[in-house]
Amino acid sequence: MTPKTPQQWQQVVGHEGSFQVGDHGTLLKKFCEGEQQCYVKLMADHLRPFVPAYYGVVQKENQDYNMMENLLTNFSSPYIMDCKIGSRTYLENELQLARERPQPRHDMFEKMVAVDPGAPTAEEQAQKGVLKSRYMQWRETLSSTTTLGFRIEGFKKPNEDCQTNFKKTKSKEQVMQALSDFVESKRQIVWGYLRQLKQLRQVLETSDFFKTHEVVGSSLLFLHESSGKTGVWMIDFAKTVALPPHFSVDHRSPWVEGNREDGYLWGLDNLIDILNNMLHSYNT
Repeated sequence: MTPKTPQQWQQVVGHEGSFQVGDHGTLLKKFCEGEQQCYVKLMADHLRPFVPAYYGVVQKENQDYNMMENLLTNFSSPYIMDCKIGSRTYLENELQLARERPQPRHDMFEKMVAVDPGAPTAEEQAQKGVLKSRYMQWRETLSSTTTLGFRIEGFKKPNEDCQTNFKKTKSKEQVMQALSDFVESKRQIVWGYLRQLKQLRQVLETSDFFKTHEVVGSSLLFLHESSGKTGVWMIDFAKTVALPPHFSVDHRSPWVEGNREDGYLWGLDNLIDILNNMLHSYNT
């Protein structure tokens, strides 16, 4: 697993300082017990080929880390994209906790105003604060999370800065334009991603893990090279939680509070449709 040339981890999005590059093609991510439990289960599931290999918990400088495969070691000069999958990125209990502590948040007000100065209500403007529950739900309506069941978090091309200005990328046309930019309108790359996403969807339909979990805030990591080599993996399971016994979701139905639906397959269906449309447009 040692790369031919040392490939450092390139973080496109997420909390700064969450990752460290390990030895022998590994990646260290700050320990999260829920994520650890997910990876242990996934190593024995049909989804195993679609997630990074997991090697357990290690300690470094008094900090625990989940150690996993550094997927970038398989690519010499990768294009990298993170897509958040699903119709929401917060858990139902996060929403409930936010309502139990209804304190106006100045930091979230500032974030809201930075994106859309007209978004706060008159009351929120007066107190210079918004409730966390309101902010969480408002943020989802900006992007394609609520319209398509997925959103582009960011991407990075070799020797270029990360692009993360997709907070308001909402329509199908805007998403298609962003994806075309990422793949640089290369038919072979789109075809490679499309083939792998269809395989993933097929495996998800048979996965015991997927049937028994609410998958929220998880991403698909897309990697490709100019040569045409592509790869897609499921990552980020910190908010993936087991469903109560005898509780089922179909991962496509609209979310109504209490039904635990995450919209994962709905988002994947839409992503596959958009890539299909792109492929057909390159043929004409």
